[in-house]
Amino acid sequence: MTFIILMLILGMYFQDSTGQVTVIQTPAEKHVQNGQTVTLTCKTSSAIGDLSNGWCKNCFSWFLQKPGESPKLLVHSIKTLQSGTPSRFSGNGADHGTDFTLTISGVQTEDTGDYYCMSYQHINSKDVFTQ
Repeated sequence: MTFIILMLILGMYFQDSTGQVTVIQTPAEKHVQNGQTVTLTCKTSSAIGDLSNGWCKNCFSWFLQKPGESPKLLVHSIKTLQSGTPSRFSGNGADHGTDFTLTISGVQTEDTGDYYCMSYQHINSKDVFTQ
């Protein structure tokens, strides 16, 4: 059985005194078979940074939204699985990096939906969230 994992390409722009922060997700749409492995990518235009006090270490997350439902947090802090997220999901990327991935090993039909990444930057004493 073939099913579709949809992923939106999002470019959110926030103007700040340091310039623009953008986030791009790829691919826009991915068709996979049950049991296959799929990797989704999110690239930020500036490095994801930590606050000096450490309360927001590795601020990067992945969400899954199914039709008619609210987004569900899958992965936070780049690599940490949210409680209840199946182990077939894994996040990857470097602390203070710009390239992040979500890999689903052994895709199942229930994984169908829209996937979003969210990043956090602390720029000139302002919190900037992008999705």
